Amino acid sequence: MPIIESQYTPSMLFKNGHISTIYPNLLRTIKGIHQKRERVELDDGDFIDLDWSYTSSQNSKKLVVLIHGLEGNGQRQYILGVAKLLNHNDWDSVAINLRNCSGEVNRLYQSYNAGSSEDLDQIITHIIAKYSYTNIAICGFSLGANITLKYLGEGRVIPSEIKSAMAVSVPCDLYNSLTEINKPQNYIYQKRFIRHLKKKLYDRQVQFPDAITIADIKKCKSLLDIDSLYTSKAHGYINAMDYYSKCSSKQFLKNIQIPTLILNAKNDSFLGNLCYPIDDAKKNKNLFLEMPDYGGHVGFYLAGKVYYNELRAFEFFEKQH
Repeated sequence: MPIIESQYTPSMLFKNGHISTIYPNLLRTIKGIHQKRERVELDDGDFIDLDWSYTSSQNSKKLVVLIHGLEGNGQRQYILGVAKLLNHNDWDSVAINLRNCSGEVNRLYQSYNAGSSEDLDQIITHIIAKYSYTNIAICGFSLGANITLKYLGEGRVIPSEIKSAMAVSVPCDLYNSLTEINKPQNYIYQKRFIRHLKKKLYDRQVQFPDAITIADIKKCKSLLDIDSLYTSKAHGYINAMDYYSKCSSKQFLKNIQIPTLILNAKNDSFLGNLCYPIDDAKKNKNLFLEMPDYGGHVGFYLAGKVYYNELRAFEFFEKQH
């Protein structure tokens, strides 16, 4: 499809990409939404926790499936913001807490990664089998957006109940994104990710002392180190580069067969040039690419209670209904 001309123009302060990225994570609070947790047992003996919230009208047939980013969970403000807006407009929502992200250590040595589309497939299958939704939309953020696009394009039969999808701030070329995150201007973000990931690795070492050592974890100084030591090996990849290559969603975009919106800000400091799939969008009638000048990484601030990406999700999903 033709590239979508974005209408997003924030106030002067939020034209700064770093402010757009940091502000909602530190200062935004979403109130008035109640979540109910459901645990889904997976085929391999592990589990995933789902956080449900509902529209005030009963028996809605519309559901949005939300997938968080790296080291996120179902309570992040960007998850709750979309859920709240859609709940107020006759959509139920379910936030997937990827393995080891719901506040309880998962059972297996593996956890989650940017290519965990098999887990998404199991959750979608569970939802369709157990509930009666006829219009399901998927909305992924950052790492969760990459999982969303990979799920849609890697060749499986997509259930007819899934009508549309949205990928927000998606690093569709994982190594290209890693290269950007490693740049000096992203030092604060990188250190925060490393700190959180290493904490989880220490927890995992206690649970699986024969699989990973404290000394190995201490040696990790970068995201690449962590992906080399744990992420790639725990999930069946040869090394980090093999993981990035096989899990990057960009290679699957040409196969997407349902209306899908990608919203990537041009001033997102986590995304390199390869993360803006202009040619893919032009060649695939189902792929819509919107690249506002501003928004940072999962930012998109608007004055008021609703953010731009939330409005776009509602508009896009309603249009495909």
